[in-house]
Parts: sequence; structure tokens; C-alpha cells
Amino acid sequence: MKKSVSEILYLMYCKVRTFFVVPSARLVRFPLDVRGKRCIDFGKNLTTGYHCRLETYPLSASVENHNEKVLRFGSNVQINDFVHIAAAQKVEIGNNVLIASKVFISDICHGSYSEGSQSAPDIPPKARPLSAKPVIIHDDVWIGELVSVLPGVEVGKGAIIGANSVVTKSVPEYCIVAGNPAKVIKKYDFESKQWIKV
Repeated sequence: MKKSVSEILYLMYCKVRTFFVVPSARLVRFPLDVRGKRCIDFGKNLTTGYHCRLETYPLSASVENHNEKVLRFGSNVQINDFVHIAAAQKVEIGNNVLIASKVFISDICHGSYSEGSQSAPDIPPKARPLSAKPVIIHDDVWIGELVSVLPGVEVGKGAIIGANSVVTKSVPEYCIVAGNPAKVIKKYDFESKQWIKV
């Protein structure tokens, strides 16, 4: 499909502005909402869609004071429109990762709800202390539209996360997961070169 003159001009504007805002990126489409930029490593050749929101809230004062990176992108990552990524401890996104639109990835939670010290429901959610568990997304992962990846999740190399999935547990490498909560539905067999139902 042929682009209109206004589309071409807008992409040229984005390319020039990318050079000044995120010099290591391939193309950033604006508007882009970045909070805590000093704690983000944008990697190389990042491409973003429109209206993405990238934010860091380092829980450790030493991290904040030393500008340590709590959100890291690898090389050749593409995130599409309305992707929201929030990091307080560690969110790492590997090389050649493709993220569809309206995806939410976060290592942060308002309060703690697992074993040990837990947050009480009579405290307003905003007043509950933030807790965090690292999120790691390995190389060559494809994340479908409207997916949520929650704290403590590790997504293995070459995995695919189906649209509308809520990922609450780690995903093995070379698997397809889908659902709420996401479960493994297929695994790639390198011998037969086929995705096999599980």
C-alpha cells in the first residue's frame, strides 16, 4: 500500500526526532511516554509503535542514585502501539523480540500476595508498598496482542505467547502458550521441524 505524503513526512519527522531522543533506536513513533529514562537501556535498533509507555520506578535508592538500568532492551526489538512496560527491579527483553500492540509487561505489584509477608485488603492499593520480581524475556520471543506478562515470569528463547494471554508463570523455550492463565499448548520439535500439541 502506497503511503501518503503526510505519512511519509510524519515518518521522516519521527526518524529525525528518534536520533535526538533515543539515538540507539531504529525508529520511535511519537508520542512516546518515558518515565525514569536514566534507568532504561534502549539497546540497539529499537522500533516502537505509537503511544508506548516505558517507565522505571527503582525500589533501591542505590539503583536510582547510580542510574542503574532496571529496564533493558536487547538488539532489534520491536514493540507496537500502546505497549506499556514498567520496571522497578529488572525487566530484560532479549534480542529480536517482537511485541504486538496493547501488551503490558511489569515486574511491579502494589503490595505482596505470595507466601510470607502479605498486604492487607483494608489498605488502599495505592498505599500498599510496591513489591517486585524480575521479568526476563529471552531472544526470539513473539508476544501477541493484548498479552499481560506479570512479575516473576521468565519467557524462554523462541517462545510464542498467544493473543489475550495472561502470563503468570514462566514459559519454557520453544513453546507456544495461550490462555488465562497461559498454559503450554504446543512445543517445537527440531527433529520433525513441527509444532507438536502438548
